[in-house]
Amino acid sequence: MFLSVLPAADPSGDPTAPTFQDAQESASNIAGWVEENWATWLGIGLRVLLIIVIAVALRIAIRRAITKLIDRMNRTAQAVDGTALGGLLVNVERRRQRSQAIGSVLRSVASFLILGTAALMVLSTFEINLAPLLASAGVAGVAIGFGARNLVTDFLSGVFMILEDQYGVGDTIDAGVASGEVVEVGLRVTKLRGADGEIWYVRNGEVKRIGNLSQGWATAGVDVTVRPSEDLDRVKAVLGEVGEAMSKDEPWNERLWGPVEVLGLDSLLLDSMVVRVSAKTMPGQSLSVERELRWRIKRAFDAAGIRIVGGLPAQQEDESAPDPTAGMAAPSAYASTTSPQSVAASPLTPPSVTK
Repeated sequence: MFLSVLPAADPSGDPTAPTFQDAQESASNIAGWVEENWATWLGIGLRVLLIIVIAVALRIAIRRAITKLIDRMNRTAQAVDGTALGGLLVNVERRRQRSQAIGSVLRSVASFLILGTAALMVLSTFEINLAPLLASAGVAGVAIGFGARNLVTDFLSGVFMILEDQYGVGDTIDAGVASGEVVEVGLRVTKLRGADGEIWYVRNGEVKRIGNLSQGWATAGVDVTVRPSEDLDRVKAVLGEVGEAMSKDEPWNERLWGPVEVLGLDSLLLDSMVVRVSAKTMPGQSLSVERELRWRIKRAFDAAGIRIVGGLPAQQEDESAPDPTAGMAAPSAYASTTSPQSVAASPLTPPSVTK
């Protein structure tokens, strides 16, 4: 009965045909090889699993830490914004977008470093030579960086702009290629809204200089042009009264961060002289302060009888003004032309006939 299950002999008599003994010997060799390398495979699998678990756990922990840091920054910005001084200095939306951009960059860098290191450790566990792989990756990185150098430049410039807090949402900046209010700050492109409402998309790599008009404080300057015959002490006194009254009125007392100063005589000409008035203001409020100063100065000068010189020189303005004696000169001139002597002398008037 045992012999009935054995394979039949090859009828062709080929000695190279596999036999039962050959199969049994091959199975024994495979079992022995597996038994000999089982410990090695188990060790490699455990090392790979340990590397993956540690990398994933480290990545999750670092990302959570970065998220908590960003949330703390946002809460700090909101707390500061609740105060009176914080409302002037801090823009919540600007801080929020800046913190989100910083958090995105930090999370991406952390994930790249952790996962890249874990991948190299896994490959080294399988005894793969990493030197050719690293060399190929370096060459590919150089080629990609050279081909996309503008993109890399924009990205790096955006990272440094955000980290250095050069500008943020709500700031009014002059970027050279465009100027306006910052609408959105990205790692590659910054969006600006111009004075006419247009949206400018400025690549961060193209920005060579930044003029931020919303950081620190601004200066409002007004040049007052008056006649050279005006009393300078009186002009200065009137300007001082205007500045003192304006610094006490709302909302200008909040927009002015210093007293309105009369800097003195800026220029002196034959037909005019210019007096300079300056004030330190809240960022972005210099234009409104200048307009209000001009309005108040004009009304104060009118009340004080001080005349402001316009675009024409004073002499031309005097010549172009109507002559107040013109109405009195007309009747006398008409009378002289209608006198008997003038009538007799006129060739158009016929001689009078006397009886």
